[in-house]
Amino acid sequence: METRTLGSSGITVSAIGLGCMGMSEFYGAADRQQSIEVIHAALDAGINFFDSADAYGPFTNEILLGEALKGRRQQAVIATKFGNRRGENGEFIGICGTPEFVREACDASLKRLGIDCIDVYYQHRVDPTVPIEETVGAMADLVKSGKVRALGMSEAAPATLRRAHAVHPISALQTEYSLWSREPEDELFGVCRELGISFVPYSPLGRGMLSGQIRSIDDLADNDFRRITPRFQGNNFKKNLDVVDKVHELAKARGCTAAQLALAWVLAQSGKLIPIPGTRDIGRLRENAAAIELRLSAVDLMEIEAVAPKGFAEGTRYDVGRMKALHL
Repeated sequence: METRTLGSSGITVSAIGLGCMGMSEFYGAADRQQSIEVIHAALDAGINFFDSADAYGPFTNEILLGEALKGRRQQAVIATKFGNRRGENGEFIGICGTPEFVREACDASLKRLGIDCIDVYYQHRVDPTVPIEETVGAMADLVKSGKVRALGMSEAAPATLRRAHAVHPISALQTEYSLWSREPEDELFGVCRELGISFVPYSPLGRGMLSGQIRSIDDLADNDFRRITPRFQGNNFKKNLDVVDKVHELAKARGCTAAQLALAWVLAQSGKLIPIPGTRDIGRLRENAAAIELRLSAVDLMEIEAVAPKGFAEGTRYDVGRMKALHL
């Protein structure tokens, strides 16, 4: 597995990480023991970058990750997030970025993970009611106290990212990016290059759609949140699937899977990109990890662009409510 450095932090991570969200929520039922085995298989495959959040579960994903990494903590770079507040019954309370909440959330995450220091601590969503300088100032205090090694942000706008970076170096920006979500190319990539911030694409496989394995909305569990996501609904789904099928044909001609081609495309965009595809299946994990070996030529990239041009996806990537919390 190739490695990449997170911003100016000096932290070395595998070029492909593992998103753990789906092991606890949002994509239907998951098997806890199977998820732990996937995390162990990731370590064995050279993947050391694991992404969680207090909101996943809620709260249970961090416990799961901490349990899976017992005895292997030194092999792992643990990233988690705060800011999306949820109640014990799973209800969404809102976004919070107050200094008090930053400290409270960090201590709670450390306890659930069973560790004394978080490697990368992200603000999950920007709180528009709290100056970013106050939020990042509190996050910087966590670094000074030894509770956190590096700071990150998620779904932040360029201007917010600049203000945050002026308070304390931001090592990573996590935002959705894939063949069907290419908005970061407009401004965010340039700002990250300028400031020396690594870009961590989540959902690099389009929430599984780009794998070509989802053929119908009925392939999703009744409680899978993708059912309420515009890109997976009605005629949008059909149009998006038509493009995915063309990507699959390109992959087949190159002796790889559609998922591997989609991941290789992300990796080819920059050496500062570190995608974190999620999976609950060991076979899929190994398939994703093997994408690092796929080298795309200029011709390959042109052919992919021809069948899946920027902006091809029909529908927004979240529902109306969640879209309002992005790019602040």
